[in-house]
Amino acid sequence: MKVIPVCSESLGVRSLAVFVETPDVKIFIDPGAALGIRYGLEPSEEEWNQLSHFKEKIREIASNCDILTISHYHYDHYDSDENFYEGKKVFAKDIKSNINKSQHVRGTEFKKIFENKFDKGELIYCDDQNYEFGNTRLKFSKPFPHGESGTKLGFVLMTTIEEKSKDGNFKILHTSDTGGAVDTGSRDYIISEQPNLIVMDGVASYLTGYRIKRENLEISGKNLNEILEKTTATIILDHHLLRDLKYKTYFPEAYKSNRVKTFAEYLGMENNQLEARRKELYK
Repeated sequence: MKVIPVCSESLGVRSLAVFVETPDVKIFIDPGAALGIRYGLEPSEEEWNQLSHFKEKIREIASNCDILTISHYHYDHYDSDENFYEGKKVFAKDIKSNINKSQHVRGTEFKKIFENKFDKGELIYCDDQNYEFGNTRLKFSKPFPHGESGTKLGFVLMTTIEEKSKDGNFKILHTSDTGGAVDTGSRDYIISEQPNLIVMDGVASYLTGYRIKRENLEISGKNLNEILEKTTATIILDHHLLRDLKYKTYFPEAYKSNRVKTFAEYLGMENNQLEARRKELYK
């Protein structure tokens, strides 16, 4: 199995996009990227340039894929303005259940666009479903909270891809925006899957005391340690957490394990936390 983390906050944009290739199928998990307001400031020129670069890279990869996924309808995880959905199987979060109002509106609009624009594509709602492609198993979880239980941000799907081979199976789990597995159910599901590699959204520590409860940092840390203890997985921890330059200070035990990396570090690159450095970039 080939796994390529495509873009994320450690690479300069908001995203958790990952490309996975097996001998049977090419899958692009959440092919989207975006920017946002930070410190009351619009994105810097450097950030816009990085977004343009990754948008083009996403188009290039997506055009050669068989399957695209949409774990939920936030713009850093999908892009309804793109044309690369044509001719693809698109496995997406169901818009009729376990969804908040804003995502329901966006998902409904995407469905209309898809049906009117992409004659050869197939939009498949995949909550809690499994699919087989040769020796590759594609599994979608039931909906889990976008962060803590009861959050107003809605629900997301986790994606598991398992390749079966004579040399042993390999399994990758993409958690989407579960907020550092702060929800007990999210944590338990991740452990139950027993993946070899976890691509995980870290808690949005930069919003602590504002949109994120302070105790969620501690809960996320404990849950992260439990995942490390009860699985043998390497964890690629990125996305919201990497909007904070002090991200490592919150989870010292996890980082001591040497099993936790960012997208950039997994690719052998240096972290490029442009959003977290926005004030500096404006100076």
